[in-house]
Amino acid sequence: MAIDYEALRKRLTLPLPGELAHNLMRAEPVGVIKPKFEHKLPPRPGSVMILLYADGDDVFFPLTKRPEYLGTHGGQISLPGGKAEAGETLIETALRETEEEIGVKPQTVEVLGTLSDFFVIPSNFLVKPVVGLLHAAPQFTPNPKEVAKVLKGSVNQLLEGEAIRTKEILAARLFPMRAPHFEIEQEVVWGATAMILNEFRTILKELN
Repeated sequence: MAIDYEALRKRLTLPLPGELAHNLMRAEPVGVIKPKFEHKLPPRPGSVMILLYADGDDVFFPLTKRPEYLGTHGGQISLPGGKAEAGETLIETALRETEEEIGVKPQTVEVLGTLSDFFVIPSNFLVKPVVGLLHAAPQFTPNPKEVAKVLKGSVNQLLEGEAIRTKEILAARLFPMRAPHFEIEQEVVWGATAMILNEFRTILKELN
């Protein structure tokens, strides 16, 4: 589909779907082993980027696959982004992290707006999703320390009626979870990334 970017920009200034969209993609524990997260410190601020670009008859956005490591998010699929540094806005964080992870220069990104803040419970982050636009299809340069692979997410695929699927996954290699998810390039996109994408999907469906 073609996106009316001015309509999207205006829609992002209005009340957002937030938890109504997030909760549709919330994974639920299966069985007796359930993760417990107790945080003694307030959540750390961070942001992620939904970076749109047209190519042919579709609009795409990059996702990154993290390298495999022992930890909460090892091997998972994420939007480019990370934690805020002192003195920068969360939009500046998203732009900086996108350049650091996949090599897109901040000055080439037109920021359209932001989605609802999202609390990532396992890592104790409060994340602001930023929606950006590239006016030409990019050549990504992934940082091998942070990105094992760049995936090409499709807006057309995201908007399909059967886009949301559900399967049982093993979170952190330990906890069985029933996870609503999107499947992008044969990868399961679940958890915080899927919940953020579903808010974006909900907004696009309003505009379509």
